[in-house]
Amino acid sequence: MAARRVYRITGTDRETFLQNLVTNDVGRLKDGLVWTALLSPQGKYLADFFLVPDGEAILLDVDADLGPGLAQRLGMYRLRADARIEETDIAVARGTGDAPDGAFADPRHPELGWRAYDGRAGEEADWEAVRIRAGVPESGVDLIPNDSYPLETGFERFHGVDFRKGCYVGQEVTARMKHKTDLRKGLARVSLAGNARPGAAIMSDDGREAGVLRSVAGDRGLAYLRFDRTGGSLTADGAAVEVLDQI
Repeated sequence: MAARRVYRITGTDRETFLQNLVTNDVGRLKDGLVWTALLSPQGKYLADFFLVPDGEAILLDVDADLGPGLAQRLGMYRLRADARIEETDIAVARGTGDAPDGAFADPRHPELGWRAYDGRAGEEADWEAVRIRAGVPESGVDLIPNDSYPLETGFERFHGVDFRKGCYVGQEVTARMKHKTDLRKGLARVSLAGNARPGAAIMSDDGREAGVLRSVAGDRGLAYLRFDRTGGSLTADGAAVEVLDQI
């Protein structure tokens, strides 16, 4: 599993502070983990993370590389809100199957099992293969800061955005994309017949670039595609690529 950092957010305004910033409804914390993101004002992805109920606090579980920048940006938005953000030494544990007592089901997909923050040991698993087969994007690989849009990268499918909660940073752009008839570009699950490397261009049978392969595990991958160029046969590094479904 990629390294994670966990921050603790405290203060009487912690929920309203986050509710005005992130893509998902913070009120869902009453039911368990909330997967969400912070966007730029232009609606582009900056960081995705889990919010975790923790008594009179909220934990924030984020990719370690994104953590410092995210904490700094949240601090800039804090203004006069009674909300404090502190890094912790809490470790994240993961496991497969149903969540045991004290752990939380991963809200993105049942195949991703559970997460825990109470010091228990996690389970060994090929998490990269699990997430790719489920179609779940990964920060820094499938989710590119200041480039990706949430609705092109699975946030609706994997319960990371709420369209009824009201305003948040980047909400206007996200709502406009939601009400388009169809997205022209986005992530898709693909199968591979042969070896292809992450980052390989995906070519259509008429010689045009149809997209790029982002993640690979065995004969499955995630690809960012132009959907209007995927009607014929596709290849990447000479391997045949079949589109399984749009994320």
